[in-house]
Amino acid sequence: MKQDLQLEKSKLRNRILAELKSQKEEDRIKRSRQIKNKLFSLPEFKQAYIIMFYVSTKFEVSTHDMIKKAIKLGKKVAVPMVSEDVSKTHPLKVTGGSIPVDKMDASFILGDWQLQSGPYNIRQPKEEHRNTVSPKELDLIIVPGVAFDDGGNRLGRGKGYYDRFLQEKSGKTRTLGLAFSFQIVNNLPFSRYDHPVEIVISA
Repeated sequence: MKQDLQLEKSKLRNRILAELKSQKEEDRIKRSRQIKNKLFSLPEFKQAYIIMFYVSTKFEVSTHDMIKKAIKLGKKVAVPMVSEDVSKTHPLKVTGGSIPVDKMDASFILGDWQLQSGPYNIRQPKEEHRNTVSPKELDLIIVPGVAFDDGGNRLGRGKGYYDRFLQEKSGKTRTLGLAFSFQIVNNLPFSRYDHPVEIVISA
């Protein structure tokens, strides 16, 4: 039964990843902008003070402009760092050494000299810019996913580190997924170890 579930997940993951890679860049940019507008209009976003974003890779819903705009709006932003043994995700506040986030030029946030490539080529803060935050401090977590369903069930990359991370959050922390419309599927396969998100925004 477990093997059947993993096979079903793997097939779906491969199909959606292929669609992500084949999507036209202009469509990815347009849809990402639409998703950003929906996100920033949500009460859950407006009320959040510390928000954890993922740093998007080439084919995902782009979060770069979201991060910059959130900081300009006065939000405190955290991004994930995956541990060296790839077993855990840690939220890190985005800072520039001793420069407070609210005093920074937002273009600084995603500069190559602040972020570096980590496990799975995920961009994460360099050591000198790391300021760990407790998961319980987070008001909102923007969770990446390969696919979601209408119930908020989520299919990740198969490593499980976000599922483990979400076990540590506070009960008050809201969780939210961002997806292109083709990433929303019916009856996504999941197990008791998989953590759903409360809200999914798509375009």
